Amino acid sequence: MTKMRQETDSLGTVSLPAAALYGPQTARAAENFPISGWALPQEFIAAVALVKQAAAQTHRQAGRLEDNIAGAIINAAQEVASGKWTDQFPVDVFQTGSGTSTNMNANEVIARRATQILEESNRATTIHPNDHVNMGQSSNDVIPTALHISAALAIQEELVPALQRLFNSLSSKAAQFDTIMKIGRTHLMDAVPVKLGQEFAGWAGQIEASLRMISSCKESLYELAIGGTAVGTGLNAPKGFSAQICEKVAEATGLPFHPPGNHFTQQGARDAVVFVSGTLRAVALVLGKIASDIRLLGSGPRCGLGELLLPALQPGSSIMPGKINPVICESVIQVACQVVGCDTAIASGATGGVGGLLELNVAMPMITWNLLTAIRLLTNAAKTFADKCIADIKANEDRCRELVEQSLAMVTALTPRIGYDAAAEIAKEAYATGKTIRQICSDRQVLSPDDLDSVLDARRQTGD
Repeated sequence: MTKMRQETDSLGTVSLPAAALYGPQTARAAENFPISGWALPQEFIAAVALVKQAAAQTHRQAGRLEDNIAGAIINAAQEVASGKWTDQFPVDVFQTGSGTSTNMNANEVIARRATQILEESNRATTIHPNDHVNMGQSSNDVIPTALHISAALAIQEELVPALQRLFNSLSSKAAQFDTIMKIGRTHLMDAVPVKLGQEFAGWAGQIEASLRMISSCKESLYELAIGGTAVGTGLNAPKGFSAQICEKVAEATGLPFHPPGNHFTQQGARDAVVFVSGTLRAVALVLGKIASDIRLLGSGPRCGLGELLLPALQPGSSIMPGKINPVICESVIQVACQVVGCDTAIASGATGGVGGLLELNVAMPMITWNLLTAIRLLTNAAKTFADKCIADIKANEDRCRELVEQSLAMVTALTPRIGYDAAAEIAKEAYATGKTIRQICSDRQVLSPDDLDSVLDARRQTGD
C-alpha cells in the first residue's frame, strides 16, 4: 500500500504519496484535469526549470535569497531540467489556461527537492514554492517565457539540423541525377523534358527556402515575457529583473534572448508563436508536396510512372504478395497533415474571444503542446525522409528515356521552326497513330535528319 503524507494549502488538506516531490496544488490539478493523459513536453518543463534557476541566481546576487537556499534551488532546478524528475509532472495539457498548475508543479517539485538537498548536507531549511522558488515571478510571465525558450531551442538544435540534412540529401541526388532526362508534367499531363536532377534541385530549393523562413521567424521567440509578472506591470519583480533573467538564459542556451519591447504585448498575445506556427505549417506543406511528388514518380512498378525506384522497406500488403508501398512518403504526408492541425489549434487558441483575452492568453498549455509537437514531428519526419527514402532512391533511366521519346509535348521544340498550328497537327497525328513525334516528323520530312535530331534533343530543351 502506498504511504501517504498530508499537506495543507489555502483550500485545505490534501493527501499525497509520501515519496512525491510535488505538493497539494499539483495533486489538485492532476485530479481536476483527467482530460487527455498528455503531459507537457520535457523540453518545456526544462525551460521552466531554467527560468527558476536564473531567478534564484539573480536573487542570490542581489541578496534577496540566502546563498544556501539559492544554491539548493539552482541544483534542484538543474535536476529537473536534465529530466531526472519527469515522473513528478503529472498535470494534463488541458488545464488552467495560464499554465498556473504547471508553474506550481515546478515550484513544488523544485522546493521539495531543494529542501531535501539542504537536509542531505545537514543544513535543514524548508524552502517554500511561492516565497522562494517563485519569487519575483508569476505563472503569467513564466509560462510564455518557457514556451519561447523551449521552442527556440527545439528549432535551433533539432529542426534546423534535420532540414539541413534533408537539403543535403536532396542536393546530392540532384547532382547524381543531373544527366538523366525525363519528361516534365503540368496538370499531370505530359510537358516538355526536364532533367531528373532539376526536379530534385527544385525540391532542395524548397527546403533551402524553408530554412530561411525558419531563421527569420525564430527571432521573434527571443523576446521573453519574464519580469512582467501578473499583467505586464512587473508588480513584485525587482527592478532590472527581466534583463538579468534574460541575460542568464541567453548565456545558458547560447541564444540571444532579451526583454520584450512591451511586456503587455508578450503577456496579452501569442503573436510570435502564431508567426512561428504558420512558418512550421508552410514547412510541413513543403515536405508533404515533395513526398507526394516522389510517391507519384515512384508509382508502379509496372503500371505507374515508375521513373523512380524507392527503397523497399517492408511488405506493403496483407493480401497482395510482393507489393511494396512508399511508406516513408506516406508517413511524411501524414505528418504534414498533423502539423497543419497543430497550427489550426494554435491559431484558435490565440484568437481574441477564445484564448486571447485582455492581459492574458488562457490557452497557453494547449498552444505549447501543439507548437512543440509540430517541431518534433517535422524534425523526425525530415530526418527519416532523408535517411530512409531520399538517400536510397534510384532512377529508372530506361523508363525515363522511354517516356521522353513517347511524349507528345516533344513537339513544342518544333514550334519556332514550323509554327504552332503545324506542330499541333503533328501532335494530333502522333496521338491518333500511336507513333512518336520523331516518327511523324521523319515520315513528313519536316526537317532534315540532323536538324530533327538537334531540335528533339531533350537535353537542349532543359536549359543546358
